[in-house]
Amino acid sequence: MRKDYRICDLEAYINWMYFFHAWSLPSHSQEGIQLQQEAKEMLHQLQSHLTIKTTVEILSAYSDGDDIVVLKPMPCECGQSHSATEIRIPMLRQQTPNSDGFCLCLSDFIRPKSAIIQDKIGIFATSVCIDKREAFPADDYSQMLLQTISDRLAEAGAERLHEEVRKSIWGYAPDESLSPQELHQEKFQGIRPAIGYPCLPDISINRIIDEIVNFSSIGVTLTSSAMMHPHASVSGFMISLPRAQYFSIGKIDNQQLADYAARRRMPNDEIKKYIQCF
Repeated sequence: MRKDYRICDLEAYINWMYFFHAWSLPSHSQEGIQLQQEAKEMLHQLQSHLTIKTTVEILSAYSDGDDIVVLKPMPCECGQSHSATEIRIPMLRQQTPNSDGFCLCLSDFIRPKSAIIQDKIGIFATSVCIDKREAFPADDYSQMLLQTISDRLAEAGAERLHEEVRKSIWGYAPDESLSPQELHQEKFQGIRPAIGYPCLPDISINRIIDEIVNFSSIGVTLTSSAMMHPHASVSGFMISLPRAQYFSIGKIDNQQLADYAARRRMPNDEIKKYIQCF
């Protein structure tokens, strides 16, 4: 499912905390206040030239050990979807138990195939598309400001899209009523781990997500190192389980690396290039 947003749709969803973090400035400092004002002025200037493109698929899924298996419908010649292909997404597990004594894996939050109720998962991507026909300031400061604004808008697009998924598209929390601040505090049901998060540190998972949602539909391509281009892009998963939580994989050892590489069907040395926790 494709959905585009304008800046006016997303201003309330921008998390300015990360904007200030990118500039290494306190939010209440004089410099921070001035920077935010200039950022908001640029947002209004960009209103008619910038689109935030998003895509999401809500698909049946089940867990198989440390893997999440997604069932992607396959259309037949008549255009109907009568069968599904299984796409396996290997995950990593914590090496050190958390405060509850568990070593968590994202697959723990998806029901197994044997469950009475079949589970679902959301797979999404967002990206900021700028109309290149419009001449934007070429000075370094303006370009840096534009980039950090674009990054925040891509995240705001994911926030708004996730809200719509919970309330209507998937609809597992139709009565939710949260303020932007509560959204930023992640008081909603479930989680939205993105590629690069501590619980999802393998950048090459982008290639599997691309296979499912088709990044090109929102103008995104992948570099040879599986990074998204444009840079102001986000991809990841939406998990509905109320007890789902974020966590950090931590540093993995050679044993888990070998197991993960085998499940990814990649050589150990190759997968090392993409995992940020080895």
